[in-house]
Amino acid sequence: MRPVTTLLCIVAFACLALAMERHQAALFTRRLSPTQIRALRLAGWSALVSTAWIVIAAQGWALGLVGFCGLMSVSAGLVYGAMIVYERVRRPDAA
Repeated sequence: MRPVTTLLCIVAFACLALAMERHQAALFTRRLSPTQIRALRLAGWSALVSTAWIVIAAQGWALGLVGFCGLMSVSAGLVYGAMIVYERVRRPDAA
């Protein structure tokens, strides 16, 4: 279950990051349409809620919430780090 929830949380943060204009400019060199942005936000939040539900159902409220917070921290850090690496690999002169 842990790999599934970790992957779901990483996908959630990736969707939420791609819904931001700043990251769209860095990754796509253009803005996405408002419909695409809404879809990414909906997918991101839905994935986070689903992850929370899965973890809390498996571990109970006390440990589930703590585990979910830790999972969110690790996932957000991985997505953020991946975006930094992508930007530096894409434009080596910017570093």
